[in-house]
Amino acid sequence: MRRTLPHGGRTAPDVEDLFPSWSVTAPESLSRQSEVRAAIARFLLAGLVVLLVTAVPAAWWIRVVAEEHAVDHVLRTTQRLTSYAVAPLITEDLLSGGTADAAQLDKRLQPWLQDGTIHRIKIWDEDGTILYSDERSLVGQNFGPPPWDADLVAQGQGVATIERQEGPENTHESRAGQLVEVYVGFVPASGEQLVFEAYYDDAIVREEERSVLLGMAPALLLTLVLFQLAQLGPAVGLARRIQDQRAARARLLQHAVDAAELERVRVARDLHDDVIQDLAGLSYALEAQEMQADPEQRGGLGRTRSILQGSLRTLRGITTALYSPDLLTLGLPKAMANLAEPLVQRGVDTSVQIDPAVFLTPEQEGMFLKVAREAFANISKHAHASTVTLHLGVVHGATVMTISDDGTGFDDSGSSPEGHLGLRIMRDIADAAGAELSIRSRPGVGTTVLTTLPHDAVTVRF
Repeated sequence: MRRTLPHGGRTAPDVEDLFPSWSVTAPESLSRQSEVRAAIARFLLAGLVVLLVTAVPAAWWIRVVAEEHAVDHVLRTTQRLTSYAVAPLITEDLLSGGTADAAQLDKRLQPWLQDGTIHRIKIWDEDGTILYSDERSLVGQNFGPPPWDADLVAQGQGVATIERQEGPENTHESRAGQLVEVYVGFVPASGEQLVFEAYYDDAIVREEERSVLLGMAPALLLTLVLFQLAQLGPAVGLARRIQDQRAARARLLQHAVDAAELERVRVARDLHDDVIQDLAGLSYALEAQEMQADPEQRGGLGRTRSILQGSLRTLRGITTALYSPDLLTLGLPKAMANLAEPLVQRGVDTSVQIDPAVFLTPEQEGMFLKVAREAFANISKHAHASTVTLHLGVVHGATVMTISDDGTGFDDSGSSPEGHLGLRIMRDIADAAGAELSIRSRPGVGTTVLTTLPHDAVTVRF
């Protein structure tokens, strides 16, 4: 429940009751801590996004390097296999189609074929004819120009690629998916340039890729994470300094607003206690003098008394406008209605609507009341409006006060119009309470003042 303090028999409320302090309370301190945590969370989220954006291309680069390393390893293995296991067994009998030496080569290469390391083996001559293969049906077939670059495979050089095998010479390998294809040139004892071709299962390359990636990725990720953590400390400090500066600015604004409120009260009290009382006494004296004066003097004294009474009414109106209603006694709806009363008395069609769902702390009610007072004062002085509406309600969790008039308006694309100091005062009042104030106006259309208090600043009443 919202706490209400009775005034008892006091004849006038204290300044502290009229204008409650907006100093930093525990909920506001928690709110600032929450803002710092939110800023840190946004920083960490941005860091995570940067980490992912950086890690993906880095992982792709590591994978490419690992693949090149693995393929190069397979190429060197094939070169050694060709030089030390295959080349010594190439004989004239094998080159002419003999089966005895082919069987000996089968026996030498069988371990490579049985464990699945090598999927297929072919030995080509320079014309593109297959002289040997573990698939006997390919022996003796010619597939036209050789599929390799002679310069790359000459004298022990080689070339390796990873791709699907779909050429006419690969009818037996086309269903094996991606294979590592290696060509290595060599010259046996017979002196003829030959090419040794081997197809490896790409799993051996993928395993080495994963091994390299898993070996390098942790170090890379750790470096990036440490870099983010190194920035976290300065980011937290910066967020706190920003919050401290905002709090200091809010306190300065609050001091200015409080000083203005106190000055209003002092001026209203001085007018009421001194000037208004003296003028009222003078009015009574003139009335008494008028009753005793000669008939020819009564007209002048009556006109003087009427002017004096008009000035008294004006001063009392100014005093009422300066001296805000007591929220603790009247409540926000009645206090708002009292603010609008001078407009009603001037014949302005005025509507004040406050949603029952609005629950505010006394400090927040004071903020909305002060903004409304300045808005009504500006409308009274400058707008020449015939209709004024005030609505205070809850929109998407935020408390919003809208004050609209159909007066002369002004161009809101520039600075505040000349003489509209009240607009600046309203902005300072809203800013000091953590609210946002916006003004929309067009010449000849009217003005709308929108004050929004965020949902996390609203105190729920149970």
